[in-house]
Amino acid sequence: MKVLAVVGARPQFVKAAVVSRALVRREDVRETILHTGQHFDRALSEVFFQELGIPEPAYNLGIGGGTHGQNTGRMLEGIGRVLLDERPDWVLV
Repeated sequence: MKVLAVVGARPQFVKAAVVSRALVRREDVRETILHTGQHFDRALSEVFFQELGIPEPAYNLGIGGGTHGQNTGRMLEGIGRVLLDERPDWVLV
C-alpha cells in the first residue's frame, strides 16, 4: 500500500513523526512524504525532521512567501501533480 503524507507546519511535523514510526514497521506499506515548504526557515521546518526522526521528504514544494491565497493555490497545484505521479492508496493530511 502506498501512503502519501502531506506536511507543512509544525503541528503536522509532530503528528507525522508518530505516524511514520508506525508505518515503517509495516512491510506492506510504503510512505512518501510531501513537504509543502510553507515553513522554509530551518528552525521552523528542517530541525523537526532531524530531531523527530521523520524521513526526508521525497517532495518539497518550496511554498513560502506571498499571500495566503497565492500559497494555497501553489500548494494545491503541487499536491495535485504529486498525486498524479505517485497514485497513492491513501493520503494523510
